[in-house]
Amino acid sequence: MPVLCVPELNEPLVEVGGSEPFRCYWEMYLSKGLLLVFVVDSADHKRLPEAKKYLHQLIGTNPVLPLVVFANKQDLEAAYHITDIHEALALSEVGNDRKMFLFGTQVTESCSEIPSIMQDARDLIAQLAADTSDQA
Repeated sequence: MPVLCVPELNEPLVEVGGSEPFRCYWEMYLSKGLLLVFVVDSADHKRLPEAKKYLHQLIGTNPVLPLVVFANKQDLEAAYHITDIHEALALSEVGNDRKMFLFGTQVTESCSEIPSIMQDARDLIAQLAADTSDQA
């Protein structure tokens, strides 16, 4: 599993893919996690019900685990608007005790500059991880 290092975090970020071969690792890593970052393809309408199913399965085991959702590919014409993603993933049902954030994102071709929304998301993730580790 790839480990991502973010200078603002004292904890490593472990990226566990969403495809079938990686799902067997979800429970192991999530049980040790400080928060869940869930990335969904905003333009892949057919797979949103599957994404919703797995998202709710993942968060169902821990009712207070903070959740950050990235609705990726917002730059594509076929992409669902962020409010449609909120509805399609039933994010209003994630629980009142859970901190939940939804960001519309897109990848830039140059990658030389991090969009401000991603900088904000990185800062938020660092703060959520710090808060959660302090509570543990």
